[in-house]
Amino acid sequence: MKIVILDGYTENPGDLSWDAFKELGDLTVYDRTPVEDKAEIIRRIGNAEAVITNKTPLKREIFDACPSIKYVGLLSTGYNVVDIAAAKEKGIPVCNIPAYGTKSVAQFAMALLLEICHHIGHHSDAVHNGAWEKCPDFCFWDYPLIELDGKTMGIIGYGRIGQATGKLAQAFGMKVVAYDSYVNQALESETMRYVELDELLAVSDVIALHCPLFPETKGIINKDTIAKMKDGVILINNSRGELIVEEDLAEALNSGKVYAAGLDVVSSEPIKADNPLLKAKNCIITPHISWAPKESRQRLMDTAVENLKAFLDGKPINVVNM
Repeated sequence: MKIVILDGYTENPGDLSWDAFKELGDLTVYDRTPVEDKAEIIRRIGNAEAVITNKTPLKREIFDACPSIKYVGLLSTGYNVVDIAAAKEKGIPVCNIPAYGTKSVAQFAMALLLEICHHIGHHSDAVHNGAWEKCPDFCFWDYPLIELDGKTMGIIGYGRIGQATGKLAQAFGMKVVAYDSYVNQALESETMRYVELDELLAVSDVIALHCPLFPETKGIINKDTIAKMKDGVILINNSRGELIVEEDLAEALNSGKVYAAGLDVVSSEPIKADNPLLKAKNCIITPHISWAPKESRQRLMDTAVENLKAFLDGKPINVVNM
């Protein structure tokens, strides 16, 4: 089998191995493929039977031009870059990677929150730049320092990642309220309960987004929902950038309605220079790296290999379009 990986660099910049894929066929790995260049995408796929992609789009015209494709594997959980309907029509299974980054993403959500609470990076830089040695007191701080114990975290989307974040929040002494279309009452306790969205917005000191991007969740954070939040709320998003109407959040940050935001995702990635959040007050933005610890990427790699093996055995798994 001829296997082509269209954009492997972010999954494996050199600290992992593609050898397990090599054992399954004739492998070609491209670090990056121009996402707008359909002709180049078609050229690189050529007569490959298995195509592996992360963010390189596979639309109907790609499938039409590459009739040899029998399998599409994703190096991600999301699959919006693939025209799954066109693949299904052609009998091509599209297989994603579920659940590989649960712990890493939850950990990063709390890292964003803790940075907002303490501004550790800023204070370390200040010390290294001489501010402490010049200080007349034994300590100083340039931002309010926030204790989480006793505060309420509202989590929009209480699946695997939302639950993992909820456990970490509770370990810090926070109470958790969750909004999700599926309610698992077995998870409720003295420190965790399900609520409707309006209640979550009204009672939360911190709001964390862990829901998928669907038509009904796109722009779920907007001027209307922000108006229902507590003054001085903290917002965390390391799920999907398009969950937020960025102009509305920037306005809320600049007015102080939202005290701070910690974001690992934005609506268009890489971020555009005109994104209003770049100039908003108290907005931490990181470059979509919640998923990227080596341990998490190794799990992703292992699952991607198992997906292809299962297909070759005639029993495909993690199929999103069949």
